[in-house]
Amino acid sequence: MFRAIRSSILTLSCVVMGALPSPSAWADTALVSETAVPKGAVPTAFSRLRVWGFDVYDARLWTLPGFVATRFEQQLFALELKYLRKLDGDAIASRSIQEMRRVGTFTEQQEKTWLQAMRQLFPNVDHNDRITGLNWPGKGVEFWLNGQRLGLVQDPVFARLFFGIWLHERTSEPKMRLQLLQGLAP
Repeated sequence: MFRAIRSSILTLSCVVMGALPSPSAWADTALVSETAVPKGAVPTAFSRLRVWGFDVYDARLWTLPGFVATRFEQQLFALELKYLRKLDGDAIASRSIQEMRRVGTFTEQQEKTWLQAMRQLFPNVDHNDRITGLNWPGKGVEFWLNGQRLGLVQDPVFARLFFGIWLHERTSEPKMRLQLLQGLAP
């Protein structure tokens, strides 16, 4: 009994300090900590992003059985990006905003808030670094770097548009989208 109480106090302390997502976010499912993906999720094959002949990252989607692509924002899943070159975190955040604008509309205030959040969360990345975004339906996106939690953007609109960069029909990379969704329900 004492061990359970001590564990609950430690967990609550970590949530308050931001070391863990809130209990409501992780109560329904467990994560595989090495990859920061939902337990039981199955990965797709990697799909490579090349820009002007330069390899940027390999992307793969981790989904649970029954995942439906047209309702991606309503489901728990993870998107993993394995970087193939050094990139500046601020540049990743700025490019994310540009790509989010392709798949939906948002206000200047939302842009400012989201850009600030991403700039605070996204580090500079090096070759083989992995940033994983975990979609918590109706809550937001939790970001991880190489299996270590970076933080949470608690905004379901942000989550829908952010993951829309790769999963929305209006993505700038339709070939990558098809590769990521290959074999999944439309």
